[in-house]
Amino acid sequence: MLCEFVEKTTKLDPHRKPGPQIVSLVRATFDVEAAAILDVDLHEVYREGEWFDDLEDVLQSICLFETASDDRETGLIRRVLRIGKLPIGAVLLRGERSVQTANAIASIIAVSFDRYHAFASESRVESARRTEQMRTTVLDSLAHAYKTPLTAIEAASSGLIAMGGLTTAQSELVILIEEQADQLNQLTNRLLTTARLEASDLVLRVERVTLAPLIDDVLASLQEQLAGFQVTATLSRDDLSVRGDRSLLIALLTQYVDNASKYAEAGTNVTIQCVERSNAVVISVRSMGTVIPAADCERIFDRYYRSSVAGSRAPGTGIGLSIAKRAVQAHDGHVWVTSDASGLTTFYASLPHLPEGGAIP
Repeated sequence: MLCEFVEKTTKLDPHRKPGPQIVSLVRATFDVEAAAILDVDLHEVYREGEWFDDLEDVLQSICLFETASDDRETGLIRRVLRIGKLPIGAVLLRGERSVQTANAIASIIAVSFDRYHAFASESRVESARRTEQMRTTVLDSLAHAYKTPLTAIEAASSGLIAMGGLTTAQSELVILIEEQADQLNQLTNRLLTTARLEASDLVLRVERVTLAPLIDDVLASLQEQLAGFQVTATLSRDDLSVRGDRSLLIALLTQYVDNASKYAEAGTNVTIQCVERSNAVVISVRSMGTVIPAADCERIFDRYYRSSVAGSRAPGTGIGLSIAKRAVQAHDGHVWVTSDASGLTTFYASLPHLPEGGAIP
């Protein structure tokens, strides 16, 4: 009977939950009066035959307290389903079966459950990967599609201003068009950067990047946003440099500084610091603003996630910091943020020293 049971369980469809199939096989193969199985991972109970009302509680108790037993008076056989030392469920049988047979049934069921959960987990991971890849492809296509009309809109608005002769109301409308087109252009560039960072064939164009001029370039590009702040940059040495992809490093620092300009209190300091460590260069951007809750610090770099205190302060998409995170991860580095009770918030990026040579995957 055991050989027959093993053969049938190995032929179960891995795409379907094994519980309903196995509980029927147990009852039919071993001719027991009733069978019930608890799958802890799925929080489900499968039963065959007549059972009492509190069956689920009994099964959970068997699993939780690991109470394997054989009760000759009631005919109940209790076994814990284990993978290694980890309880993953319980089985309860009513009928006459030997201890060895009951142990074997429990082991076979546990293996079947574990096989299904492993397959389901792998399928979920692959499905998530494909979904993310499809979403990235769509974003990339849309971003490229937006580029042409945006360029035309910006050229037309600039042309109208250059022609002159506009009334005050007309000038204000053209300026509004330019401002909104510029915002759309920035968002489009972020989507394109995201698509590039998520591409499976991403290769870093590694070169030696001196940080002082890179910081100057970023601050120049954000001059308008930083108009109301005192910005300072300090480096552990004037010629401090890193090996990395310059465009990605610019994207990283731009997101950090732009984020500070959105959420820092007007008139406060924004401090950029670059410090060389034994195995990495740490870049940080510090500003004074709203406290970021600890729970948000855990997720603030996730794509599309926005802090619970961010919505009322400035508009955003939740893309920027995810770009910063992915840019650093592409260099085998990591990011984090701290925010104390006074509102002093610092975003960090640690960039390990990359080996000398050309582009790396």
